[in-house]
Amino acid sequence: MGLAVKYIVIIGDGMADRPLKELGGKTSLQAAFTPNMDKLAYEGTIGRVRTVPEGLYPGSDVANLSILGYDPKKFYTGRAPLEAASIGVDLKDDDIAYRCNLVTLKFNKDKTIAIMEDYSSGHISTEEAGILIKDVDKELSTPAIKFYNGVSYRHLMVWSGGEPDVECAPPHDIIGKEISDYLPVGSGEEVLRGLMLDSVDILESHEINKERISQGKNPANSIWLWGQGKKPRLSKFKEKYSIDGAMVSAVDLTKGLGIYAGFEILQVPGVTGWLDTNYVGKAEASLKALERVDFVYIHVEAPDEAGHSGNYKDKIKAIEDFDALVVGTVMRGIRPFEECRILLMPDHPTPIEVRTHTDEPVPFVIFDNGHKRKNEGAAFDESILQRKDIVIIEEGYKLMDYFIKGVLG
Repeated sequence: MGLAVKYIVIIGDGMADRPLKELGGKTSLQAAFTPNMDKLAYEGTIGRVRTVPEGLYPGSDVANLSILGYDPKKFYTGRAPLEAASIGVDLKDDDIAYRCNLVTLKFNKDKTIAIMEDYSSGHISTEEAGILIKDVDKELSTPAIKFYNGVSYRHLMVWSGGEPDVECAPPHDIIGKEISDYLPVGSGEEVLRGLMLDSVDILESHEINKERISQGKNPANSIWLWGQGKKPRLSKFKEKYSIDGAMVSAVDLTKGLGIYAGFEILQVPGVTGWLDTNYVGKAEASLKALERVDFVYIHVEAPDEAGHSGNYKDKIKAIEDFDALVVGTVMRGIRPFEECRILLMPDHPTPIEVRTHTDEPVPFVIFDNGHKRKNEGAAFDESILQRKDIVIIEEGYKLMDYFIKGVLG
C-alpha cells in the first residue's frame, strides 16, 4: 500500500439513546454487545461533539452536514433538496423540493379525525411504493408540481415557483398524534394540504394497499409533505481537504449530501435502511473504494429507524449487527493499510422513549492504527460523554478538521 492516509467515517444513525427502565437503567447502546466499537473506544481518541447547532432541528441532514465539515448555519437549506440530488432531480433556482413520505393514517369512522399511525407504511417496499407514487403523480401533478420516486417510503415532490416560508412537521415526530395540529402552516399551505388530502382518495382504494391490508401490513394511504428547501450551495469536500471521497448509504438524504460534496456514491445491492440491510456489503464496498480514494463515509440507517419505532429490541439488534458486520468488517479490512484513521459516531440520538431525534451531544472515537491508546474502562456508549479525559467539540462542523488535520479550528 502507498503512504497516503486512509480515512473511514462510520455513522450509526440515531444510535445514541437515553437510559431505559426495561434495560435496568442502561441505554440501547450500553445494553448491546459491541466488542468492536468498544475496542476502538479503548484504543482511540474519545470525545463528545454537538452535531446540531442551537436553534436548528436535529435532523440527520443537519447532523451529517455538520459531520462532513460544513457549518449548517451557513449551508443548510432543507432536507428534500439533498434527496433530490440523490435521485437525479436537478433543481432550478426557484424550485422548492419537499420530502414526500408514504404514511399510514388511522381514520375514525366518518373520517373527521386522522392519527399518524406509521411514518413508513410498514417500511413499504420500493417496488410497491414506486407504483403508488407514479399513480399519485398521474393524478395530482400540474405544470408546477411533480412527484418523483425514491426508496421505500421516502419520495419527493418538487413545486416550481413554490412557497418556501411554510412550517411542516416530520411525520416520525407525530406518531400516535392527531394530525390536524401538524398540517402545513404558512404561505402555500392550502396547496400542500390539498395535495395530502387528495392523495388519500387515490391511495386508500389502490390495489397495492388492498393487498397489503390482506397480508396484515400497514397500507400507504396518504402522502405527507415536509423537509422543504431550495438547492444548497456547497463547496466540494476535495476543495477543503484535498482528498477524494466515496460514500455508501441506503437513504437519499445522505447520498444527496455526498453528491453535493463531490463524492463517488457506491452502489451496493440489498441496502434498505432497515434491519435487513446488507451491512457487510456496505463495509466491503467501502474498503474496495479505498483502493482509488482516500476517504469513505459509511452511513447505516437501521438504529435510527428502530429508535423511531420505539422498539428497543430492534434497536439493540441493529446496533449489534452494525458492530459485528460493519465495524468488525472494516477493522479486519484495514490491516493492509500502513496508516488508517476511523471516525466512529452516531449523528444524533434517537431515544426509544421519545421516538424522534434530539439535539444532545453524542460520543465519538477517532482510531489511528499507527497511534493506539489505552483508555481505561472505556466502552463505546454514552458513558464517554461524562468522562474527564475526552476531547470536547461544541461546534460539530469542526470535528472533520480534527479528524483529518488533527487540529481544532
